[in-house]
Amino acid sequence: MQSLQQGVLGAVNTPTQALLGRPLIGDGANGGPGQAGGPGGWLYGNGGNGGNGLPGQAGGNGGSAGLIGNGGAGGKGGAGAGGGNGGTGGWLVGNGGAGGMGGAAVPNINGGSAGQGGTGGNATLFGDGGAGGQGGTRFTGAHGVNPAINGIAGKGANGTPDLLVNASGDVVGGNGQSGADGAFAAVGGTGGSGGLGLVFGGAGNAFGGHGGTGGVGGIGGAGGLGGDAITASGGALGGDGGNATIGIAAGGAGGAGGGGGLARSFADEAASGGSGGLAGGGGTGAAGGTGGFGGSGGNGGRSGLLFGDGGIAGIGGEGGAGGTGGHGGVGGNGGDGAGVTTGNGAIGRGGHGGPGGDGGAGGTGGNGGGTGAGGLGGLGGVLVGQAGVNGPAANGGAGGAGGSGGGLGTGGTGGTGTTHNGADGADGSIGAEGLSGQPG
Repeated sequence: MQSLQQGVLGAVNTPTQALLGRPLIGDGANGGPGQAGGPGGWLYGNGGNGGNGLPGQAGGNGGSAGLIGNGGAGGKGGAGAGGGNGGTGGWLVGNGGAGGMGGAAVPNINGGSAGQGGTGGNATLFGDGGAGGQGGTRFTGAHGVNPAINGIAGKGANGTPDLLVNASGDVVGGNGQSGADGAFAAVGGTGGSGGLGLVFGGAGNAFGGHGGTGGVGGIGGAGGLGGDAITASGGALGGDGGNATIGIAAGGAGGAGGGGGLARSFADEAASGGSGGLAGGGGTGAAGGTGGFGGSGGNGGRSGLLFGDGGIAGIGGEGGAGGTGGHGGVGGNGGDGAGVTTGNGAIGRGGHGGPGGDGGAGGTGGNGGGTGAGGLGGLGGVLVGQAGVNGPAANGGAGGAGGSGGGLGTGGTGGTGTTHNGADGADGSIGAEGLSGQPG
């Protein structure tokens, strides 16, 4: 019986298909990727559904019905592309097809935009308009990424030593020069070491030169070492270590403070070791990216001219969430204080350790993306029918979480003295967590 029906249907459809490219009775074929659905039969049959689009390709439109039948649904848009429109309902009786959903946004496709929902198909005389397609959703904003650091800027020149042999007088070692500045993606140069102060074979006080300041860079440059002070008969004061610089790159670590210079007096004179240099603080983490806007919802289809309700509009696509902020940079360690040696029980004070650097604050999270606008409802029938409901906006994207704060730098160790040890430097503070982004 079934084969007989198929035979009769084939005999009826074959001439019209060959002559007009459309069967008399039967549903239209579904479209391939991004292709429109086929039309329904001239007398009776639904339109075929549009094919879903490939990435960057719009969904295919739904096929139209003939005299009686419903329009085919539009295909879903590929990534970043709009949904297909619904097919038109039958000329006499039939509903319009639903619009396809817009494709989700993907970076590097159609400028990262979300696809708009397809418009619902119209009815003709009797029937309801098709519903509009939902707008595509947006991708999450990029997470904050701290840049890679490559290269090291040049070291500062060392201080000139001041030497006095077989003569009396005071000596002062030259201060080290600051390290060279690096770019945002390079480490700042280490400060030069302080010069040696030496009195040998005579009486006199010796002073070591101070270490140079570290250069500015993505990662802070380390401070230079303080110069040593050595005298056979007189007081000795080691040079202080150079101060480090903060990391200027997002999430860049702070530089380490330079160690203090040693002090050695072989007479019964007081001596003090150099103090450690200040450490640099860590840089603030990179901010997270903003989430994108969702795609607009499709409009609902118009109802039949005489009877029918307008199609419900599609809702807007949800906004993308903001990206997470980057981690704060680690604070540098403080320089160690230097030890001291004196003769005959004279006062000898070890140098104080330098304080550790504070960790950098975490990066601010990205703001959430706004939602796509909802579509407009379709018009109702002239005699009987209601207009379709407008589509609501979806939720905006959530704000991204703030990045974690950078770790603290450890304070330098105080130097060992013959009578008084130097105090240890205080540890830095852990960086504050970054602020969360605003919701869309």
